Amino acid sequence: MSGQAGDFSLRSIAVAAFGPSILFGLAEGAMLPVVPLTAVERGASLAVASLIVSLLGIGSILSNIPAGILTTRVGERWSMVAAAGISVVGLALCLVDAGLWPLVAGVLLVGAASSVFNLARQSYLTEAVPIHLRARAMSTLGGSMRVGVFVGPFLGAAVMHVMGKPGGYVVALVAVVAAGVLAYRVPDLETPTRRHATTSGTEPAAPVTTRGMLHEHWRTFATLGSGVFLLSAVRASRQVVIPLWAAHIGLAPTTASIVYGIAGAVDMLVFYPAGKVMDRRGREWVAVPSMLLMASAMVLMPLTHAIVPFVAVSMLLGFGNGIGAGIVMTLGADTSPSVGRPTFLGIWRELADGGAGVGPLLLSAITALASLAAGVVVSGALGYAAALALWRWIPRRPRLSAARGA
Repeated sequence: MSGQAGDFSLRSIAVAAFGPSILFGLAEGAMLPVVPLTAVERGASLAVASLIVSLLGIGSILSNIPAGILTTRVGERWSMVAAAGISVVGLALCLVDAGLWPLVAGVLLVGAASSVFNLARQSYLTEAVPIHLRARAMSTLGGSMRVGVFVGPFLGAAVMHVMGKPGGYVVALVAVVAAGVLAYRVPDLETPTRRHATTSGTEPAAPVTTRGMLHEHWRTFATLGSGVFLLSAVRASRQVVIPLWAAHIGLAPTTASIVYGIAGAVDMLVFYPAGKVMDRRGREWVAVPSMLLMASAMVLMPLTHAIVPFVAVSMLLGFGNGIGAGIVMTLGADTSPSVGRPTFLGIWRELADGGAGVGPLLLSAITALASLAAGVVVSGALGYAAALALWRWIPRRPRLSAARGA
């Protein structure tokens, strides 16, 4: 279906396609500020509390490839419903006041569920949306998650004012249950992967395996995948750079939070226009400028020593990140085979999440060995390298995935 235009409109699937993503993002935004507070309340040091928060990302990294296998076998709809169920269990564990271990297990489960949900959502949109609208769909998907993450802390804070810390988890629970209900209402699609799995004949169809997918598409993973790895490293570093540099130049925590929020607002305003540019002119017209802007903002950041230039550079960083919303998912959809797409996307997301994990670690290491300014500049250099890799390896004309074999 991804290759058929017809009279398709994104509005026709808006609630079913993007509603669950907003709700999942809202759940993540509501619980994230509460997790470190809960950990400290239950006896964790600040370092351990930070480690527990990072389990969200670790859970996602551990689950990307299994998520691809699950989605290949049971389909996008039931994978999303399962992800909502896993999140409910994880959030319930976070509410169990019995030390740190229930919290650890709960955060890890929510991270794993997020991986399953996001992969299934991406796979569904790749099949459901015609290719001439694909980038807009993926940009909107990425933007809808960001809207949820942005709104979540405010809604969580309002409920916490009445219920205390459990209020953040309660908001997240309600949101993931609602996301699961919406996902359940999404109709199943007859995808090439499912037709391949149910092929009739004397011999059963060969199963799609992760090893086989790696062997067949290793060039894509090694080339364009390296650009996605670097891009994700820069994006993840950006989330750390703004608050760290704010502290470095002596801004109050409240001021730093406001600047971070301003950058986030700029980020959310530009995702849909960027998707239109990708659909009309090509993916490289957004991916490369996104990285060049973010890299330049990183390099300029150490030159800011007052609030006004710091805000300006932070907004540039947010703008660069915002126009790149959905680019990783769009490139994954463009290069994925029609048969075994979820398995391919599981590997693709592993590259992206791996980069997101390495970026802040590299920033931390350079900061410890040299200085924060040096670490930020190195992160900017990664952005320029990502721009070069994306310019070199992005296919100039996205191929119709529906026409491709495994």
